Formats: sequence, C-alpha cells, structure tokens
Amino acid sequence: MPSARVYKRAQTWKWHASMILCCGESLIDFVPVHTGDGHVAYRPLPGGSVFNVACALGRLGIPAGLLGGIATDFFGDMLVAALAASHVDTAAVSRLDCPTTLGFVSLEGEEPRYAFYDANAADRQWSGAGAAFADAAEALHFGSISLVREPAALAYEALLLAHASGRRVISLDPNIRPDLMRNDPRYRARLDAMIAGANLVKVSAADLAWLVPGAALDDVAADWLGRGPALVVITRGAKGAIAYRSRGRLEQPAEPVHVVDTVGAGDSFTAGLLAGLHERGVLTPAGLAGAPDAALHHAMALAQRVASITCGRAGADSPWRNELGLETA
Repeated sequence: MPSARVYKRAQTWKWHASMILCCGESLIDFVPVHTGDGHVAYRPLPGGSVFNVACALGRLGIPAGLLGGIATDFFGDMLVAALAASHVDTAAVSRLDCPTTLGFVSLEGEEPRYAFYDANAADRQWSGAGAAFADAAEALHFGSISLVREPAALAYEALLLAHASGRRVISLDPNIRPDLMRNDPRYRARLDAMIAGANLVKVSAADLAWLVPGAALDDVAADWLGRGPALVVITRGAKGAIAYRSRGRLEQPAEPVHVVDTVGAGDSFTAGLLAGLHERGVLTPAGLAGAPDAALHHAMALAQRVASITCGRAGADSPWRNELGLETA
C-alpha cells in the first residue's frame, strides 16, 4: 500500500459549510501544440475532470475544495500549485508516494480523445483518506474517470452513497471516457447506484450516446428523475443545454464562440451550474427540488458563459470571475 499524508500548505482558505467539495481525479494532460518547424509536441497541463471543476469554481469565487489522492512527484507538485493558484482548498488532499496519472489528448475529432497511463497512480490508489471533510461541505461533486478505476472508484461510490438523501447536494457528471471502459458491467452498476443517490446529474449528449445508444434525451431524463435526482441537465454542445425537473424542462442556448478546443468545456459548464445555484441559494436538496425558473435560468446561463470562454482557449483554462464582468462573490 502507498504511504499517504494530508497535504498542508503555509496558507489555506478557511474550511466552512458553504464549501463545494470536488471528489475525484487529478492528473496531467499532455495537450498537442504545433511547433515552429511543423511538428506536434505535447505540453503538460494540470487537469482531470473533477480537478477542473474545482479550479473553475475557485476562479468564480465559490468556496471549493478537492478530495482525493495527489502524487508526491513533481507532477503532483504542479497539481497542488495549480489548485492553490485557483483558490481551491487542499486540506482534504492526500499526498501519496505513487506516480501521477498522465493523460495524452487527441484533438483530431469532434470530441477530445484520451489515452491514460495510470498504473499504480496516486489518484487511482486513493482509498478514502480525508473523507470526513465531506461532513462539513455544502455540496459534493463526483464524476469521470475516478468512477472507473478501482480501488479509488469503490471509495468514491461508498462516499457518495453514505451522503445520499442527506442535507447536502450530491452532484454527478459521468463524463464518459470510452477508452477506459474495459470493466463495463461493474462500471454501469456503480454509475446506476450513484445516479440514484445524486440530487443533480449533469451529462452530455455524447455521453448518453455511449450509455444508452439511440435513446431519446427526454426519455433518459425522465428515467433518471424517477430514480432520485431532482435535476438532470443535458448539454448538447452548440445546440445548448436542457434542464429537466419533475415539473418540466428549461432550455438554455449556447453562446457563440470561436472554438479553439473543447478540453474542459463540460467541466467548466458544471462549475458554472453549481456556482449559479449556489449564488441563488438553491444548492440544497430542497432548494433544487423547488428552485424557481429564474434561479435555474441564471445558473444555466452562467454555465454556458463559463463553458464558452473555456472553449475559446487552449486547454482547460476556465475564466476568472472578473472576466465575466461579475461582482466579487
């Protein structure tokens, strides 16, 4: 077993009950860049879906923390520094004497494709250290490859189910990575259980095409709402997003943008959605169930704005609050 220690930095943001705790992977994305001599090189950038959501929340001025394992190698130091720079609390981070997951990104298709190198990686080996921090958070967010790779996936599933039907919101974004889905039946069973335990599920139409091929979006949303979530949000890229509740649906158009790449766009949307719900005071189980249309429209519009700016930049570089013309949170 790898040794673990909780990371402490000289200065930390005060942990409080309005924290959104993002539970999942941190890794290094190697993003392709064109060199001056016509070749392609790879630039290492801090990333991982859950990591990206935490950083995007911090940049929006929302109290955010990360829970999970980060390596003690120099890539791990890059990740911790990036979290601190984006004002993300790392009190719940465990530093593990394991390597960092490395993900290589291909931008040749309509959606980014990934190849992960994660044998014995720190974020994969996390086994629940620091989970007690979840007891003090306003909301818990889960998703992506941290739900696929065991043993960490088992720990995240247990954490979500332990807090299901409690006083804090459980947010889930499956963020499918088809190249990793080698243990499909176990993953599907885990995801089904976590959807039932969540209050808010955000999913892309591309993810649904893998999860439930050929199914209508309205039918999937109705099925999931019947299992437990109060809110299901489906993103459709340039076609905008749809929010589903038991009493109907709301649509939000996408914002026009010159797309540089879509790396981190879905994560930025999720952060904007959570931030908007937090700002309107409805990021509670009861609040989500009874949120006024105006509050949901605000959150969806903010999510689209944050995602559009991220799409206009290389890599998962989400905007800061002042770039959106918003007052300090």
